[in-house]
Amino acid sequence: MAKKSRKGGQGTPATVALESAAVAFTVHAYEHDPAAASYGGEAAEALGVAPERVFKTLVADVDGALTVGVVPVAGQLDLKALAAAVGGKRAAMADPAAAERSSGYVLGGISPLGQRRALRTVVDEAALGHPTVYVSAGRRGLEVELAPADLIALTGAVTAPIARA
Repeated sequence: MAKKSRKGGQGTPATVALESAAVAFTVHAYEHDPAAASYGGEAAEALGVAPERVFKTLVADVDGALTVGVVPVAGQLDLKALAAAVGGKRAAMADPAAAERSSGYVLGGISPLGQRRALRTVVDEAALGHPTVYVSAGRRGLEVELAPADLIALTGAVTAPIARA
């Protein structure tokens, strides 16, 4: 993954942020099925990638502040662990409309990169066990592959064990 590559997609705020930061990444497009039960699971299957390497971006409300959790699609976000990771007490999933407004993306296409408003972000520590991970590129049917260290640096994230099976 030495150079940037675009496969089947025009720029999104996420890819623009990656290009501006001059980090190596690859965009992977697939045909999104509106009937898919899981956006992340669909991405892993369509791209032929292990679900442990595909991460979903979830927006939660931690003590009144929107916070992003990035976890493998094979697991679930542990809200208590997310709250603890940012020094909070209580967390609940954010209102979908608030998540869309804050991020500038639609559900199923929320990327941790290039969000309209930068939010506190926590990436599950499992990401560090892979040379590259996949996250939404800002649109359903579009994923970006990048090094976990670049994801963490560009989002200003902390890492913590925030996923559960």
